[in-house]
Amino acid sequence: MWGYRTRDVARLLGVSEARVRGWARAGLVEPRRGRRGELRFRFQDLVLLRAAAGLTAARVGPGRVRRALARLRRQLPAGHELASMSIAADGRQVVVSDGRSRWQPESGQVLLDFEVRDVASRAAPLLRREPAGLDAESWYQWGCDLEDGAPEQAREAYRRALRLDPGHAHARLNLGRLLHEAGDAAAAEAEYRGALAARPGDATALFNLGVALGDQGRSEEALEAYERALESDPGLADAHHNAAALCERIGRRAAAIRHLRACRRLEGEG
Repeated sequence: MWGYRTRDVARLLGVSEARVRGWARAGLVEPRRGRRGELRFRFQDLVLLRAAAGLTAARVGPGRVRRALARLRRQLPAGHELASMSIAADGRQVVVSDGRSRWQPESGQVLLDFEVRDVASRAAPLLRREPAGLDAESWYQWGCDLEDGAPEQAREAYRRALRLDPGHAHARLNLGRLLHEAGDAAAAEAEYRGALAARPGDATALFNLGVALGDQGRSEEALEAYERALESDPGLADAHHNAAALCERIGRRAAAIRHLRACRRLEGEG
């Protein structure tokens, strides 16, 4: 989502607009041009330029900054996973971590230590300015960028996507999940049903609907949602697991055993 302007990036990173434009000319990032020819950056560019600012402050030479950022750009994931990463210095190595693994994009003495979610939380206030010309997919991508660092603003981004495209199933799914995580299972249910209206039979929407219904104490409806999810995706082990727990709760012992056995079989195959 190419929604960040030069002045936005400069303000977020605490550098001059000229510095941001210079980094772009040097090829550290590859922004696009907006309707009026202005530079437009995406969230991944913010992460890379935050790293460039740290390397520059550590007096790393321009050539090494370009090489380090070129390697890091190839290694960074796109989308929601990015916000869970951190970039730091460990002895003489730059170390990137995504919570599951650690790797070194380049060797060298640097002073660099930040979490990507910090960039997301600092970028979140830009939503209040209502950037012009964004379509539903752009708002959806912005919501993905902000989820880990600024979930409230991510919810607003998804709502704006849905105002432009009420049938954007992924925006509804993500909004529903964030509402559910915030404790509003009823609101989450409405979003999951909206996703199903756009994509009937979607296994993820059906599974999430089952969880939301179960959290509201509507066991029979939740069980029906899990069964429908399994019709769409027979390999959904978590649906068998949750269905087994519900069947046990409402006294359907044989069905509980059937779902539990299917869950264990699928987990064994995985």
